[in-house]
Amino acid sequence: MNIVIAGGTGFVGKHLTTHFTEKGDHVYILTRHPENHADEKNVTHIGWLKEDFQPWKHLEKVDAIINLAGASIAGGRWTEERKQLIRKSRLDATNGVLELIENLEDTPEVLVNGSAVGFYGTSPHKSFTEETERPGNDFLASVVKDWEDTARQAKLKGVRTAFMRFGLILGDGGVLPLMKRPYQLFVGGRLGDGEQWMSWVHIDDVVGMIDFAIQNETVEDAVNVTAPTPKRNDDFSRTLGDVLSRPHWCHVPEFIIRTILGEMSTLVLDGQAVYPKKAENEGYTFHYPDLYGALTSLLKK
Repeated sequence: MNIVIAGGTGFVGKHLTTHFTEKGDHVYILTRHPENHADEKNVTHIGWLKEDFQPWKHLEKVDAIINLAGASIAGGRWTEERKQLIRKSRLDATNGVLELIENLEDTPEVLVNGSAVGFYGTSPHKSFTEETERPGNDFLASVVKDWEDTARQAKLKGVRTAFMRFGLILGDGGVLPLMKRPYQLFVGGRLGDGEQWMSWVHIDDVVGMIDFAIQNETVEDAVNVTAPTPKRNDDFSRTLGDVLSRPHWCHVPEFIIRTILGEMSTLVLDGQAVYPKKAENEGYTFHYPDLYGALTSLLKK
């Protein structure tokens, strides 16, 4: 297969590239700076999102497009400028993907578009599946809704489209290295009251579920990319301490976190219990359905 990945130089994109090239697929990575990346066997970097870049001229038949591009939501305090960047970067990238689809000679079979469980808003009591159609009423929910609405236009072009709503991704990149640091310093513990939900997923299941969505024609629209066992922050943190053989005793009060992070503190103090109902109904088998096994696989190498 020929697979295009927008945002392929990031944490998830690198894992996807390795996965697909090991299967013998060819991966085309869309990037603003192709000159900064060396092509390898079955990996080609193509410029995009600049006026002088027309990526469709460098592509023949494309089987699938994966769109992961967008500014990090944890890249700094959420000033109004930062919030505009978070939203605009996702919409610009998705519109760039739509332009690519429009100009390809052959229509791709599927678009796997990045999304997030932030769609649901936050709640200490409710649980969410893909059957929850109404978005939350906070900043992240509004961004995700606009992101998905933009990507949905691909369906009008005859492209099967799946919105992969990522939970907290655990792997050798992302947030896990930051989360384990306090435990390595013997000051690990809960954040706030520890009751906030953490809908987590192992990087191997992120890759597996994206591949599953590409291969299965019945998978479309919203797909929760989370493990079937969300945990509250106190339970998650305690398990992390157990795996690292470190004590779980420290408590960071909520007011300190909100003072330091401002509105961005919602990422660590608020959460939602999200379940992967569609993936389970479609027959996806999780590599790491339980947290202890997932953390052990990543931290006991």
